[in-house]
Amino acid sequence: MTGAAPDVPVLRLDEVVFVRDGRTILDRVSLTVEAGEHWALLGPNGAGKSTILGFCGALAHPTSGSVEVLGGRLGRVELQALRREIGHVNPRHPLRSPLTVREVVLTGLTGTIETAMRWEPAADEIARADELIDALGLGGASASVWPTLSQGERGRTLIARALISEPRLLLLDEPSTGLDVAAREQLLETIDLLEQTHPEVASILVTHHLEELPSSTTHALLIAHGRVVASGDAREVITGEHVTAAFEHPIDVEYRDGRWGARARRSARRARASSAAGLAAIG
Repeated sequence: MTGAAPDVPVLRLDEVVFVRDGRTILDRVSLTVEAGEHWALLGPNGAGKSTILGFCGALAHPTSGSVEVLGGRLGRVELQALRREIGHVNPRHPLRSPLTVREVVLTGLTGTIETAMRWEPAADEIARADELIDALGLGGASASVWPTLSQGERGRTLIARALISEPRLLLLDEPSTGLDVAAREQLLETIDLLEQTHPEVASILVTHHLEELPSSTTHALLIAHGRVVASGDAREVITGEHVTAAFEHPIDVEYRDGRWGARARRSARRARASSAAGLAAIG
């Protein structure tokens, strides 16, 4: 444990710049995340979302500016100890072995993909794994092996794996990737449950689809071309004006029953339809 004071932000990026091969990937990005907040990190492909998530997970260092995670400043803190307090949910989890759901969840304690050699979980660790498995609706699949799981079951298994080490920060990297509508909704319901079961855990969810945001989202950071378009309260950030600016296309944003949706602005659709009709007439 880092032993950070309770009033220290879970995460703070201050004027972060990141340059790779002479190209500026991030340009003066700032972000502060407090305990219990649930952030959405939004933007088009190539905007810099994955780079920011790498800083949040203590996996990379900025070219300039500062990054503090759980009270420890990158460059001045032992990274392996810090990473053990960060839960990371990646739907592209590269597991190839036929581990059971329980075994996959337990790898969250060792920070490994496969079961760690010469390591045996204690009885209380197994009990904690089973408790998380049940809480996330996987009780009937505890003995099922990874290759046979649906994408939705894998997603919930990875959330349990991330939570078993009792992290203070949870990173969800496009968790709905590859899910059909039903599986996506089940996964989002699972993420929403964390607000009740783990109220002190802060989370950051990366996506470029507004419909993939859980209703528990409290804040949002919208970026484009490595720069912040808007940041703050989710309802104030996720608007047609801001989304249009970030994605460089006229977008109408709808918020209903705690969820967001997006579609091309009606005037833009009419203009395209008129243009298509004109081309058809010429042809």
